[in-house]
Amino acid sequence: MRKIVCLAFSILATMGTMAQKPQMFSTTESNRWVKNKVSVENHQNAKGENIVVYTDSLVREVEGFGGTFSERAWDAMQCVNEQQRMGIMKEMFGEEGIHFAWGRTPVGGNDLSLSTYTYNDVDYDWTQRNFSIARDRYILLPMIKLAKKVRPDLKMWASPWTPPYWMKISEHYSLKSHGINHTDVGHNRMDEHFATYPNITTFKMTDGCLRSYAIYLSKYLQAYKQEGVNIDILMPQNEVQWQPCWQCCTWRPQDFAIFIEKYLVPQLETDKVKDTELWLGTINYPNPQWVFDFFKDNGVAKYIKGIGMQWTGMRAMPKVHEQMPGMKLMQTEGICGDGDNNWADMVKSWERILHCFRSGASSYMQWNMVLGDDLESLFKWKQNALVIINRKTGALTRTPEYYLMKHFSHFIQPGSQLLKVSNDTNTIAFKNQDGKVVVVCYNPEKKTNTMSFTVEGKDLTATLAPLSLNTIVY
Repeated sequence: MRKIVCLAFSILATMGTMAQKPQMFSTTESNRWVKNKVSVENHQNAKGENIVVYTDSLVREVEGFGGTFSERAWDAMQCVNEQQRMGIMKEMFGEEGIHFAWGRTPVGGNDLSLSTYTYNDVDYDWTQRNFSIARDRYILLPMIKLAKKVRPDLKMWASPWTPPYWMKISEHYSLKSHGINHTDVGHNRMDEHFATYPNITTFKMTDGCLRSYAIYLSKYLQAYKQEGVNIDILMPQNEVQWQPCWQCCTWRPQDFAIFIEKYLVPQLETDKVKDTELWLGTINYPNPQWVFDFFKDNGVAKYIKGIGMQWTGMRAMPKVHEQMPGMKLMQTEGICGDGDNNWADMVKSWERILHCFRSGASSYMQWNMVLGDDLESLFKWKQNALVIINRKTGALTRTPEYYLMKHFSHFIQPGSQLLKVSNDTNTIAFKNQDGKVVVVCYNPEKKTNTMSFTVEGKDLTATLAPLSLNTIVY
């Protein structure tokens, strides 16, 4: 069966008026965002392979697309002037750019921080008297606030990689001492005797630690609110089952439910934190049973508004959606890559987007929006990004994944509806609130293809270049 990469097209519902002429935007590895022609014909004159878009078959509401803020992104952006930094944010969040609707930010340090830290590294400070986001005010919040200048309605969500180290059985930011792939790269010099096994809770399940951590997270939400940044969603743990050499913490589902229901929720209620939803996440475990075990405690279920899933957790999406069809699902971290930033990486990301929306997701988050040309994380793992900044010259490189995100998010905004199509092997479609229909598909063949898409009795016929991304607006 033929494959096809990204064709996003929008069709205006005429509602008694004449439809506009279609516009087509195409991207290949060598030519990016080029305008091409599209023809509109009666259905009986369709040419090439035909796919029907069922505009009345609304599958689910879409929350939108987003990207991740990090210290290393803002550090790279210091290599360019203030005007250029604003330009980068316009490319990410502006109406003429990708137009992301969501931003993700870490709660404390993560693998894209400049160093390892939490908001309170004072041992056994049970009341969180020494809690402070002072570091964020000069290296993370400036990037977020610049983005909100571009898009004031930008929604934000957050997750911690680790609690303060003294709340964990390892008494370390991490859970493993060895570096990446058991090499010395990223070695954190942790005492190997404190390394832990999978499928255990590495948080100290004592009343004191549980209460203190709930205070910690509540203080974070309040502090950001005071800075003018509301955290719309909190997922209390990034990757609930992962033990790398960087910041992390693992939880058994039953223990995670106890923390959220018995400690976090009451603390947020006491502090009158009302503008933040609690989601389960982020889930990086491929077996859906972890999620089901979490919800076995019916007491916690009423507090959870959605589930965030990433990496191998995406494998659990279909079953979770099948068993919990009313639960919102978010893909929370586009694959980091290895710094290649090539067309093949873009194709892999396209396949993941298709998988996630087929499997029940209503939103999709990219990982790195911006990195310097060293492309390295804190632990020397080279990663992918949408925009790469040359640290010496300030020159910008927009990667293939930048255009993939633009082919989606430039057209598909919150409130859109996922649509049914006659062949979803390589095609996905959405209907926007303004009546536009957006169809996205990919053509990986090394030859030109003619495709027709039937929308409300009309056929939109386009000639797709080999290995091309395409957006048709009608």
